[in-house]
Amino acid sequence: MYRALYRLLARLDAETIHDGVVAGLRTAGKAPPLRAALRALCGVPADDALAVTAFGVRFAHPLGLAGGFDKHADMLHAAAALGFAHIEVGTVTPRPQPGNPRPRIFRLPEDGALINRMGFPGAGVEALTKRLERRPAGLPAWVSLGKNKDTPLGDAGRDYTLLLERLYPHADAFTINISSPNTPELRRLQTREYLSDLLAGLRETAARLAGNAPPKPLLVKIAPDLDWAEIETVAELALQHGLAGIVATNTTLARDGLRGPARGETGGLSGKPLRARSTEIIRHLRGGCGDRLTLVGVGGVFDGDDIWDKLAAGASLVQAYTGFIYEGPTFARKALRGLKRRMQAEGVASLAEMVGR
Repeated sequence: MYRALYRLLARLDAETIHDGVVAGLRTAGKAPPLRAALRALCGVPADDALAVTAFGVRFAHPLGLAGGFDKHADMLHAAAALGFAHIEVGTVTPRPQPGNPRPRIFRLPEDGALINRMGFPGAGVEALTKRLERRPAGLPAWVSLGKNKDTPLGDAGRDYTLLLERLYPHADAFTINISSPNTPELRRLQTREYLSDLLAGLRETAARLAGNAPPKPLLVKIAPDLDWAEIETVAELALQHGLAGIVATNTTLARDGLRGPARGETGGLSGKPLRARSTEIIRHLRGGCGDRLTLVGVGGVFDGDDIWDKLAAGASLVQAYTGFIYEGPTFARKALRGLKRRMQAEGVASLAEMVGR
């Protein structure tokens, strides 16, 4: 049924459909009877074998909703009902901004992929704060932090620090997004020239805000287009400045082997073409960092085998975006059933035996 509906809706602008879906899920999530129906149809039954622990927190399973899908924290209740064990909202910027001109999302169904050049559109940090103040209990909520387009790179630290200070009481973890390809020069923040000072300042701010409690996790999200030396630089600085982990990876600028007519559009590519590269980077990071950093695997997660591959490479948690769009509202349920089958085939009784190792 979903695939038939998708083929019908695919004739319309991708962002218009996305906004309509998010609005519908926001409505369903806020109405208890509709939320219960959504959970009955799409939710994930509790299963201790799938539970994982990361950052000292127990997650019902490793699968979360990646940043970019729910930019404005509209569907926190619905995400839990749909079976996700955590959600990353945003990317948020300090001030409202419109993002890049539309159209800015393009489907490549032949490749199981999307191209987006959104450019961090949003209503700014104050609007997001108000939504997070009303978030449901029980669903870990992370926030992806970004800078405004017109903020010079040399002042980017002020944007990220302002966001962390304002949002710190209202989220469980923070992802430092310095790897989107859709904000000019943003990816330069991944270089040692900028990154060391940025991470040092954010870590100091988190420690100050935490008081006597352990600081909430800070993670840095990296681009899949970095070479190995650049990836190792990011990992070195993340360890040096006491970050909790790395999200691997953001979207790519590569276009190798694509068939879809939209393949020439500018922007970041997500979905199946990113699967192997993101997993390769996770494996490389785990080999170099051991268990000193928690890794979150993102890129091409469509089914249980994809989750398994990310975990086997060394991730503790995984996130999906494009797979959810193409597979529909029962995505989490189907993917976790597939993961359980793969665990049984591999002789793994509990994810606690392997996750993050």
